Formats: sequence, structure tokens, C-alpha cells
Amino acid sequence: MEMVKHDEKWFHKRPLSLVYDIKHLISLHYFEFAKDFIFDGEKHDFWELLYVDKGEVEVMANTSGYKLKQGDMIFHKPNEFHSVWANRKIASNVIVISFTCYSVEMSRFENKIFFLEDYERNLMANCVKYGRAAYLPPYDDPGKHDLVLRDDAPFGSEQMLKTHLELMLISLATRRNELSQVNRLSSTAKERSEDEIVRRTIKYMQDHVYANLTLDEISSHLNISQTHLVTLFKEKVGMSVIRYYKTLKIEQAKMMIREQTLNFTEISDLLSYSSIHTFSRHFKSVIDMTPSEYAKSVQARLQT
Repeated sequence: MEMVKHDEKWFHKRPLSLVYDIKHLISLHYFEFAKDFIFDGEKHDFWELLYVDKGEVEVMANTSGYKLKQGDMIFHKPNEFHSVWANRKIASNVIVISFTCYSVEMSRFENKIFFLEDYERNLMANCVKYGRAAYLPPYDDPGKHDLVLRDDAPFGSEQMLKTHLELMLISLATRRNELSQVNRLSSTAKERSEDEIVRRTIKYMQDHVYANLTLDEISSHLNISQTHLVTLFKEKVGMSVIRYYKTLKIEQAKMMIREQTLNFTEISDLLSYSSIHTFSRHFKSVIDMTPSEYAKSVQARLQT
């Protein structure tokens, strides 16, 4: 411990232990969701908390779905895929704050849901209060995260926000009555999220049918792990992601063959196949005919 001398006396300089030290604020939002609001989802390398200030929402955290009620707060750890929807019945107000904090004690919030008590709700209200005082709007745009400091921001407003947020973390971390996730598990929310992931996967492949997508590119675009995507897609659709993508390509090739404006090499190139041989092999594996055999069958049907 460091010591300092003053008036011939020595004093110990006691360093203060900081269990939570928030280094950066990434975003601060206050959303007033319509009852049919949908946020497709994301993952990132910093922490995010979501607090339901009013109403109810459905949340997906990795592979689990939850129904959160007024007063509930969920934490999303770094690199955890998460999404949120209004429940189509009740309009809801939600506070979302994302931040960086590298304390090992942040592990206390992994996979946790809390129901906030009065003291903690007041801390959250002050986070929003000082955030609005410090930063320019909008606060309700899910696509805009930049925090721009106001020219007239009150003295100390950012530190007050940081302090209240850290106080809330300490309060929650020292509790003995955190909410069991089981009480908020929702098979409906989970199924809804999974259906949305499959829909977005198919839409992305349809939009890039002329490209040469890889599984890594698809999962990265959707912000979910390859393992989760592969398992989910197979379960919901009945075939692998890449097999489905290959089928989309061949369906597009069949349409171009029927139009009779491009030859097989041109179709192969347009669909980003490495060679006409690879294209022919894929074509046959999907519909059990070569491109030539399919073209002849089309012509035969036209002549009948």
C-alpha cells in the first residue's frame, strides 16, 4: 500500500476497489413500441440490458425465448444473439442500454432476469433522465446508436448516468432474490423467434441467389452461430441451409432454361458456379435430370 508523508506524519493511501467500472456507453434508448413491433435481432461484443417500463415484450436470448412483464430486466452478455418483439396485444415501453464493462463480476448477470424493486426502478429512471440531459435525441430509433453530447449538457451529467448505472448493477448483484428464468420462459416466444430466423435466412438466400454464399456468410449476416442455424433450419425446413440454397439456384436455372434466352454456360456463370460441370452436377442432384434433359423435357411439353 502506498504511503504519503505530511507534517512529519505518514499516511496510508488506500486504493478504492471498483467492482463495476463502466468504461463506455454504447447506446441509450427509450422505446415506445407499437403492439406489433419486431426487432429482428443482433449480437455484439458488449453488454446490453433491456428493462420493461410498461407493458409486455417477448425476448429471444440465444436459443431461449422469454416473456417479460412490466418491471422485468434481462441482461444480454457479449456475443449473445438477442431479439425482441411486442406481444401483438399490449403496447410497451422499453429502456435499452448497452455498455462496456470488463469486470469479472459481470458474470453475475449472465443468463439472468430480474424484477426491479423501487430503488432500482428509480436508478433506471435517473439513467434515462441524465442520459436525455447529456445527449441529443433521438432516443427511440433502433437503427441509430450514436450518442452526441449536447452543447448545453449539465455539469457532471455523464458521470451521474455512469454512477446510477453502476449503483443499479451493485444492487442487483447483491440480491438474493433474482427472478428465475423458468418463470419467464415462453415456448411461444421461442417458436416465434425461430420462425423469424428461418424466414430471414430464406429471404437472404433468395436475395443473393446469383451469389455464391457460404454458411459462414449467411450465419454472420443473421448474427447467429452456424451450429444454431444449421440445427434450427434442418428442424424447421427439413433440409440443410446449403441444400436449400442450392435448390433456390436450380429453381432459378430452371426458369432461365424455360425462357430459352441464355445457354447453359451463361446460366452457370450468372449463378456463380465455378464451372459448367459443377452446375450440371448440382442440377442433376436436385431434380434428377441434367440441364440438357430438362430442356428437352420442356420442349417436349411445349410440343404436345
